[in-house]
Amino acid sequence: MVDLRQSRDVPQTMLSVLFLAIMIIACLWVVQPFILGFAWAGTVVIATWPLLLRLERVLFGRRSLAVLAMMILLILLFIIPVALLINSLVDSSGPVIHAVTTGVTSPPDLAWLHTIPLVGDKLYTGWHNLLDMGGSAIMAKLRPYVGATTTWFVGQAAHIGRFMLHCGLMLLFSALLYWRGEKVALGIRHFAVRLAASRGDAAVLLAGQAIRAVALGVVVTALVQAVLGGIGLAVAGVPYATLFTVLMLLTCLVQLGPLPVLIPAIIWLYWSGDSTWGTVLLVWSVIVATLDNFIRPVLIRMGADLPLILILSGVIGGLVAFGMIGLFIGPVLLAVSWRLFSAWVNEVPLPQETASRALNDAPPPDDPA
Repeated sequence: MVDLRQSRDVPQTMLSVLFLAIMIIACLWVVQPFILGFAWAGTVVIATWPLLLRLERVLFGRRSLAVLAMMILLILLFIIPVALLINSLVDSSGPVIHAVTTGVTSPPDLAWLHTIPLVGDKLYTGWHNLLDMGGSAIMAKLRPYVGATTTWFVGQAAHIGRFMLHCGLMLLFSALLYWRGEKVALGIRHFAVRLAASRGDAAVLLAGQAIRAVALGVVVTALVQAVLGGIGLAVAGVPYATLFTVLMLLTCLVQLGPLPVLIPAIIWLYWSGDSTWGTVLLVWSVIVATLDNFIRPVLIRMGADLPLILILSGVIGGLVAFGMIGLFIGPVLLAVSWRLFSAWVNEVPLPQETASRALNDAPPPDDPA
């Protein structure tokens, strides 16, 4: 009888597991458009949760007012910079598109090439040799390449639209998580306990620490340096300061700092004869570049010392895998996985410790006498 029941339970178990797998896959399929937005919102909420609690105490204990203040802050940090970037791209691409579509009848002289040391005269001579061929001939040769580049940028417009969609979802989910954050955290911890007992709860806490460490120590530091560097570029009169600010954010996220963008701007100011603003931007760049050494130790308070290669891989891999949103999600995913893996490895005792513990716990040998 026991064998018959076991033989009947095997198909039942297999069908139950298959049914559960189908249900999980179907649910993931349904919520797939919202996963990245929810992950981004979770990262933002975990990183800024202490700020929400502080605002709630200041605003007479009203959670609704604190959530409203946090949403205004998120809009200022994410939506407005993206809108300014898109506006700058549209404004700067207008003359290029007009030149490609209508042709250039009077190409620029580019006399400023003489100011470039060593190679300036050669560049100026080469440019005028091209002009001798005729502007229409030059544009006829360049138009296929420019057309391919324009096609690539049009394809990237879809990624920008998807990024804006994820921004909207991030704001929506962030408001919901701010409003019911305690219940969501309690539910996640209950699920972790059911899944892996006390180790599951510890894993959730470690994941929260890693998320906050990356968000504060990497993303916030990069934002501060990029914004201050962008302000310096705009005040000094460097053109396309918004585009350079976004590029500076990328270099700060990959731990290169703002200098790869600021140094060429300083050189350009000196070459253009504006030595006063070049000196001002030079001093400002030194201050912005050194802020990393002071801001990051203050922000990272939970002891999550993450390797540089981990952050670099997370930023680049996240950008390739998820697009612009991957700049924030990629390092977080790798940091959480690294912290959980490190905690799991450190739970295993070393061979010497195991041997000494076994010797200490072993019963004393019997006395032969």
